[in-house]
Amino acid sequence: MTTTLEAQTANCAVIKALNRQQANTLVTYLNYKKYHWMTYGPLFRDLHLLFEEQGNDVFAMLDELAERSLMLDGQPVADPADYLPLATVKASVGKLSLSEMIQEAIATHEQVIQEMHTDADLAAQAGDIGTADLYTRFVQTHQKHRWFLKELLRKSDGLVS
Repeated sequence: MTTTLEAQTANCAVIKALNRQQANTLVTYLNYKKYHWMTYGPLFRDLHLLFEEQGNDVFAMLDELAERSLMLDGQPVADPADYLPLATVKASVGKLSLSEMIQEAIATHEQVIQEMHTDADLAAQAGDIGTADLYTRFVQTHQKHRWFLKELLRKSDGLVS
């Protein structure tokens, strides 16, 4: 039988994970905006649009994560200065080649997918199927983005590589 203290502790852990994912989401979005703006070369149009589309998909997650914290009687990340210290996703730094941008985005998705799997398990163990479901939906989006990005780096037909 779960005690009230155990339930509160589990709820706090779920909210802490939601806040981290909220911070990760904003940093991921801002990285995508960088890639979108810094794209160049023969694939400019396609990559420019892909980075914009994927960035917008990620940005759409931000509000749901914040509101989920509120639904659990927690507080979302609200102060801009609090995002970077809470995020485990690193902000993109410096001038990158297209390949480096794509590789960095793939690595970000892999990290977020892994963390969301862990966070979904944490939420499920806390009896919070709503948060577990939220992560399940978001993981699918991150997996799709990773897939599209990995396909850009595949070298098999000699067309652009």
